[in-house]
Amino acid sequence: MSRVQLALNVTDVDAAVDFYARAFGVGPAKRRPGYANFEVIDPPLKLVLFEAEEGATLNHIGVEVFGTEAVAATARHLADAGLDTRAEEHIDCCHAVQDKVYASDPDGLEWEWYTVLADSPSPTPAAAAEPAACC
Repeated sequence: MSRVQLALNVTDVDAAVDFYARAFGVGPAKRRPGYANFEVIDPPLKLVLFEAEEGATLNHIGVEVFGTEAVAATARHLADAGLDTRAEEHIDCCHAVQDKVYASDPDGLEWEWYTVLADSPSPTPAAAAEPAACC
């Protein structure tokens, strides 16, 4: 099983948490200063919110897969399809330790396929300065 991740920049994370909790009927699965994520069952969605100066913009798109093997299989699939990829293993990013693989569309929109290995109390220094830098 997998689910699409939608990562949004929002100007007020508290207000956005309130809105999305009411809209999807579920509270955040993880909450940190300037950050929240939701694990929505219906529709199957990982919604991630980053507090930023410019809101209502797309931060990145991800597909959460469940296991390192699924990340590796996706990396093989993307490479076999002739796409350039970038992989990261055991990276501390977005308040979690993750394995992931990235590919960008022709306009430069980055997609990531990732699995969460463990929780992390805070983002990496790069992520704190620039959320899209790690996620």
